Amino acid sequence: MTHKNNHLKPKIALYEPDIPQNTAAIIRTCACLGADLEIIQPCGFLINDKRFKRVAMDYVDEKMIKFYSSAEEFFKAKSKQRVILMTTKASKSYNSFKFKINDTLLFGRESSGVPQKIHRTIENKLKIPMMKKKRSLNIASSVAIVLAENLRQNKFINHG
Repeated sequence: MTHKNNHLKPKIALYEPDIPQNTAAIIRTCACLGADLEIIQPCGFLINDKRFKRVAMDYVDEKMIKFYSSAEEFFKAKSKQRVILMTTKASKSYNSFKFKINDTLLFGRESSGVPQKIHRTIENKLKIPMMKKKRSLNIASSVAIVLAENLRQNKFINHG
């Protein structure tokens, strides 16, 4: 993968993640694909949890992860940036959306998504189309799918 500018890259934001194995897998995806990770606390687990460390292995790079103490702090920091909410409740598909390289892709808590208050404040809400009668993909899979599309659209994948 080649990066034109290390300051311009997608960001994955997790709202109060509650499954350590999923967060660790997302860390690995972000590390391998060159995205930053932002975690809105509180988490439903400790970062030093054994299950978390086993999946994250040596991919955890403190410089690629930014923690926010609350959703308020996160949205204040993002006031001049585009945040895109990934949700099964959206009507628009991620594959018909034009991503910008510096977008922040927000994923809700595995057990409950994000509160309605956040749904109402975010303009861009996208979904991953799925087979009828299926509830949702694993969040780590969803992150990989949407991040790959952002990188593809912004020509960040080295095809050589």
